[in-house]
Amino acid sequence: MAVREIEPVVLELDRLEQLAESGYYNPYTMFDWPATIEPDMPWMSESLTTLAGTPMWDELTREQQIALTKYEAINFFSLNIHGIRELLSEVVMRIHERTYANVSEFLHHFVGEENEHMWFFAQFCLRYGGKLYPAQPTLKADSVEHLSKVARELVIFARILIFEEIVDYYNAHMATDQSLPHIAREINRVHHQDESRHVAFGRMVFTNLLAQVVQRDPDEVPVVAEYLESYLQYSIGTLYNPAAYRDAGIPDALALRRRALEHPARIEAHDQVLKRTRKFLSKSGVGREVIK
Repeated sequence: MAVREIEPVVLELDRLEQLAESGYYNPYTMFDWPATIEPDMPWMSESLTTLAGTPMWDELTREQQIALTKYEAINFFSLNIHGIRELLSEVVMRIHERTYANVSEFLHHFVGEENEHMWFFAQFCLRYGGKLYPAQPTLKADSVEHLSKVARELVIFARILIFEEIVDYYNAHMATDQSLPHIAREINRVHHQDESRHVAFGRMVFTNLLAQVVQRDPDEVPVVAEYLESYLQYSIGTLYNPAAYRDAGIPDALALRRRALEHPARIEAHDQVLKRTRKFLSKSGVGREVIK
């Protein structure tokens, strides 16, 4: 198939740009970083841990439960850092391309904010956890490599959007969870505040690129849909990090991960996390129901 060019992405972004400018903050001075976090406080909402709702959670001692919230918070923030690094590399390469000339101004806000997010997530991990978890293996895109240029572009921005929507689900919940330390709530709150704009922008870009794919070659849509469904499942799987289980003092980490991923309560939780994104994909005509 011949390489096809991508039509310019033209969007109405005045409101998002105004919100970005009016809501600007200095992340390097706005957070009050405590020297330590109270040892008996969870760092992540217990209902959002990967063992929540299962007998495996109940089998843990209270010390192990608290430790799991600590290391799963570090894993979650580490995933944010690695995801941001990936999306920044993609966006920076496009920021002055002809295709994105109309949205370049907002992309500058986007890049600046995401860089700041990466900084404060890393600050939390290094100050209180003493480390980041390494990036996990990425999901290969071999199944879409043969598609048109615009379809591959759609997949790139869809991955960014899916990543942002999943983490925003967690941010929104933890921003108001009074059981968490203030600094953890604040980081989640600030990220959620910015991500609401980024998700809105991401959906607009996604819709534009998808319309181009549909117009040029609608047969590519089911292939894209199948890859995106795989990416949703992959993204959920990254939350289940055996290293976090080991650090929390839980034995047989790999076996525990398999059991947890397959547990009905966790599958139901995954569906809840992905509900908003799946609804958007289906409404856009690229949901799992179109997979052949």
